[in-house]
Amino acid sequence: MAGRQPDEPQGALQVLDVVLREVASQRYLSVRRSFYSPDIRTPQRLGDGLQSWFGFYQSIRPTQMGLSLNIDMSSTAFVEPLPVIDFAAQILGKDVMSRPLSDANRVRVKKALRDLKVEITHRGSLRRKYRVFGLTAQPTHELIFLIDDEMKSVIEYFKEMYGFTIKQQHLPCLLVGNQKKPNYLPMEACKIVEGQRYKKRLNEKQITSLLKVTCQRPGDKEMDIRRTVHQNGYDQDPYAKEFGINISDKLTSIEARVLPAPWLKYHDTGKESECLPRVGQWDMKNKKVVNGCTVNHWASINFSRSVQESTASGFCQELAQTCRLLGMEFNSEPAIPMYSARPEQAVQALKHVYNAALKKLKGKELELLLVILPDSNGALYGDIKRICETELGLMSQCCLAKHVFKICKRYLANVSLKINVKMGGRNTVLLDAVSRRIPLVSDIPTIIFGADVTHPETREDTSPSIAAVVASQDWPEVTKYAGLVCAQAYRQELIQDLYKTWHLDEFPFFVQLHTGSF
Repeated sequence: MAGRQPDEPQGALQVLDVVLREVASQRYLSVRRSFYSPDIRTPQRLGDGLQSWFGFYQSIRPTQMGLSLNIDMSSTAFVEPLPVIDFAAQILGKDVMSRPLSDANRVRVKKALRDLKVEITHRGSLRRKYRVFGLTAQPTHELIFLIDDEMKSVIEYFKEMYGFTIKQQHLPCLLVGNQKKPNYLPMEACKIVEGQRYKKRLNEKQITSLLKVTCQRPGDKEMDIRRTVHQNGYDQDPYAKEFGINISDKLTSIEARVLPAPWLKYHDTGKESECLPRVGQWDMKNKKVVNGCTVNHWASINFSRSVQESTASGFCQELAQTCRLLGMEFNSEPAIPMYSARPEQAVQALKHVYNAALKKLKGKELELLLVILPDSNGALYGDIKRICETELGLMSQCCLAKHVFKICKRYLANVSLKINVKMGGRNTVLLDAVSRRIPLVSDIPTIIFGADVTHPETREDTSPSIAAVVASQDWPEVTKYAGLVCAQAYRQELIQDLYKTWHLDEFPFFVQLHTGSF
């Protein structure tokens, strides 16, 4: 059609998408392109007053086979609809009915409740809803307010007005309504309203719990998707019928093939120099890395209070021994003795170990730091990586305390492989690459690039996106990669600094090469 705008097909897709989302929007809670309900699957607790709700993602996509309806299962965190007292107990991890809240605990509960909707439970079937904006600084038994030119306590008011006896008088009241003229609601007379999505950052424990409940085998996921399509009844959707849209209840079938596993090449001094992975798995038994790194100067630090210094030192010695068995040159003795510190002292401890090692090594560089972390370490891991990588210029390898207590040969081998790559070694190469049998790549010197951008969650609109580019360095094996990482504009998919204009005078060697004077 003459005059058609380039964005018209996208607009048509958006119209179809809106039509097919109408019925689901009436049945479920809509969160961006996904729909959630506690009826889809039983919610699972995530801890600290949160639970996971299951749902599904839906969108219309143009494909080579025509228009397709894309359905996928999803899950996100919601605030658990608990009585407010039970919610506070989960936040603090202890009973709150026996003693008054400390100032610190009151602030924690206040932050958790702020902006949440609660409904009253002391007036029978009347369930008025309010939004919480704070907590009183005083316990309920100290609260008085002016009503009809008379000062009255909160306890007296609720008894006279509603016949409700406040039992937990040592707890503060919720502040709701107008901030200039707030209303007091006893915590025991309130319950959190169901269906409130949690928009703040999840802690490490909650993320782990969410991943556990969302992890599914492909067959189970297929069954859930089929069940979702059946329950939504797209073939009976009145809005789809009105627009003449027909949705097949069958999954799309495409032809595919399973590529054979590649043979892997290890060092010839091992009992097994070649290996064929089976079902995507293989191990390092009887094998040595194809190129072992050299670690002459290393140190260790223990941030776990549950791990004794002797146990931590023994673990590090076992790890060093495993590295040697796998073909690396790894000094058996650390530059300085094991150092123990508390997690909150991470910055000072890391710099202390680094400087102490430099002093002992008399000008030689510390190459590797082994770090033992508590099993629940919060932001400690990120702090360690940031300080070591950006401030000290030091490679680090972190291990959880639970692995230190139960030393497993397979775990030690896996960690050793990580150390080898970090320190410049190569664990294995493809046998076809060594034999120059990879099409195109083996024909001429080739660099393989990889690039991606990772975006923060939509709720974290102040966090940058992270762009990364890697490139192979060791043709013809193309196994060893160098990488660059940088932050860029929020949710920008195009890598910001991927293209750059260079001037020839910045590269005198390049100029000489092309003028024939090299």
